[in-house]
Amino acid sequence: MTATLADFGIVFGRVFFVMMFILNLGGLLTWVERKQSAIMQDRIGANRASILGFRALGLFHPLADAIKMLTKEDFLPARADRFLFQLAPFVSVFFGLVAFASIPFGDTLRVGDRVIPLQAVTLNVGVLYVFAMLSLGVYGVMMAGWSSANNYALLGGQRAAALMITAEIAIGASIMGVVMWYGSLSLQDIVRAQGGLLFGWIPKWGIVTQPLAFILFLTAGIAATKRIPFDMPEGESEIIGYFVEYSGMKFGMFAMADFLETVVIAGLTTSLFLGGWQVPYLYETGVRFPWGSTIGLPHLLVALLQIGAFSLKVLVMIFIMMLIRWTLPRFRYDQAMRLGWLGLFPLSILNIVLTGAVLLAWGDHP
Repeated sequence: MTATLADFGIVFGRVFFVMMFILNLGGLLTWVERKQSAIMQDRIGANRASILGFRALGLFHPLADAIKMLTKEDFLPARADRFLFQLAPFVSVFFGLVAFASIPFGDTLRVGDRVIPLQAVTLNVGVLYVFAMLSLGVYGVMMAGWSSANNYALLGGQRAAALMITAEIAIGASIMGVVMWYGSLSLQDIVRAQGGLLFGWIPKWGIVTQPLAFILFLTAGIAATKRIPFDMPEGESEIIGYFVEYSGMKFGMFAMADFLETVVIAGLTTSLFLGGWQVPYLYETGVRFPWGSTIGLPHLLVALLQIGAFSLKVLVMIFIMMLIRWTLPRFRYDQAMRLGWLGLFPLSILNIVLTGAVLLAWGDHP
């Protein structure tokens, strides 16, 4: 009984840590987006509001946004489907949250005789799980567009579904090279395999072994988040968007879902292509350099360094995605479809062929 309660507590703690990490990071991104865009455009950012004379770099703005959304009128269109209209934002946020569950943020943590995987949910097909959850998130968008009884919202939902199909096919094809190279669908196994060295000194990260797949995956991943330059489902200058009839916190939940998907794509990119929690030359027992020198480190310190490395890589990827969001103009709908079907997908198939040829010529995983 004690062991069962302890196991339950460990699982609950892992899930709670991951949920708090992604929720707080998603909420903080509203501030990051404002500040980063202000710096890029050389203008004053979200730093004017103050409480008792303190501005705190504009960090009060997310708090003000939350209060505003909680207190605004919850509008329901007269001809809307009441149940689906209210369910849609919860569906979008839910699948954005649970998608992060199988992404490892560290290797293992030893506490006494227990070995705790630093991963909310351990799955041997974690890659498939993440993409299944991201794909299901589009149901919330479609429900919102259809149940609003608004033609513009319906058009936005249809665009989101078409964009998701295009992006998911390109994403799935682009990561096949990674799966072939590392020989697993488990994200934890893929990250561990990236701890090796190519030619004795180059970290075997996915961005080194699969550079084309990295570019294709990141492009398709940005499209999956429905953000500029792929924000056709919510382009204000064209169709207003699938959430045009939403107000208050329901509108905020759709915005939060986009930020959560950004965090998920950043975490996936980190795990598949940037070594995940791996730190070059850092192993479970300490640091081991290519020339043979070693530095022993406590296990707890190694685990903290791994978690810190994963978090830093995720933040860097989010910064890059924000950089793209505030740099490129919006694609037209037909341009986005053409890019996905005639650009990303054929190149992903080419990457699979090239990866198979390299593995066949090498005789085994390099």
